[in-house]
Amino acid sequence: MENDNNIKAIILAAGKGTRMKSASPKVLHKIFEKPLLGWVLDSVNNMKVDVDSIVVVGHGADEVNIFLDKEYEKSVSVLQKEQLGTGHAVAQAIPLIKDYSGNVLILCGDTPLITTKTLDEFLDFHNDNSSDITLMTTIFDNPTGYGRIVRDSNNNLSEIVEQKDATEVQKQIKEVNTGIYLLNWQKVMPAFSELKNNNAQGEYYLTDIIKWSVNKNLKVSGYIAKDNKEIFGINSRQNLSCATKIMNDRKLDELMTQGVTIVDCASTFISPDTVIMQDTIIYPNTYIEGKNLIKSNCKIGPMTHIRGNCEVGDFCKIGNFVELKNAKIKNNTNVCHLSYVGDAELGSNVNIGAGTIFANYNSITKEKKKSTLKDGVSIGSNSVIVAPVELGENAFTAALSCITKDVEKDSLAITRCPQKEIKNWVKTKKEKN
Repeated sequence: MENDNNIKAIILAAGKGTRMKSASPKVLHKIFEKPLLGWVLDSVNNMKVDVDSIVVVGHGADEVNIFLDKEYEKSVSVLQKEQLGTGHAVAQAIPLIKDYSGNVLILCGDTPLITTKTLDEFLDFHNDNSSDITLMTTIFDNPTGYGRIVRDSNNNLSEIVEQKDATEVQKQIKEVNTGIYLLNWQKVMPAFSELKNNNAQGEYYLTDIIKWSVNKNLKVSGYIAKDNKEIFGINSRQNLSCATKIMNDRKLDELMTQGVTIVDCASTFISPDTVIMQDTIIYPNTYIEGKNLIKSNCKIGPMTHIRGNCEVGDFCKIGNFVELKNAKIKNNTNVCHLSYVGDAELGSNVNIGAGTIFANYNSITKEKKKSTLKDGVSIGSNSVIVAPVELGENAFTAALSCITKDVEKDSLAITRCPQKEIKNWVKTKKEKN
């Protein structure tokens, strides 16, 4: 067998997802602004072995390929022109790996809750048992609708029986098929040329490789995943909402265990890609997506939106109704309520007054520009910082100013019009009317 530190992965992402009622491919629907396929690829790519991923695309192939080219350029895709079943989908990858002699992991691109930890344990189980094929299974108290796992007297997996074909005794089995496989590729690859489509759907089923392997006297094992939520597949908008909640609950529990205070779990949503350090408090109605780093002793929210690629230093306060995007904020800095900070770098001990907007986007050129505020800068309320500008150390802007030029250190910038007062204006208007 080839290098044990490298495996291949085939990710099935060709399905249309009819029940999603969407023009977009199912695997591009998002949780925390990351497509379902992205969550699966991340779990695979973070395994303790090197993984070369092959994504089988079909419906919306062009859109999926654009996503892969932009975010996962090391992955390659193959096209399943006709959706003729899961077995047929895997077979599309054979030309790329027909001479490969290691392990091949097969999983679906619509299972965003699968974790790297489980995949690593799955691979260890497969190798430790010298299995030719290992199927990941799990236990459900109510397994209705799932294919049941039948084992022989040696606890090896002998077949998968679908619900409609199961006997009353088999229907009592609580161990079910998850659709995740590990194959000793050279031994199992021939199965895909022998699959039959003599079923009501006229499709080639991946599950049939189990029976084929048993008939060839190959060693077939079943690894039981401890958390059945990890194999949750997305087939509808309801499933998408449920998976989002599961993923979020998992993240909030992790953060609280690590010393972060979550005031209200029911109204707080935090992406698994975000790191938050201990003694930070997250107030209600906060939504954090993407990759971010929030350090210790911060106060975030309530009603804060952090949109990704943000770093917030120690002892910072990000107030209510604040939005951050692509912002680097150093220690002891406050961003007060009703403000937007985008494409900006803020130093230490900076104070952003309420209602401040960083104007970072040119809608004509489609360019975004960066603003830099050095240590000690103070921005008056209802100011606009028009990028690209730099404010030097301890610079000050008066309230209601529109800053379009650099400001030197220790200087005051003010752009508002002089205040005028027209005496008795109200009285005159009332008398006239």
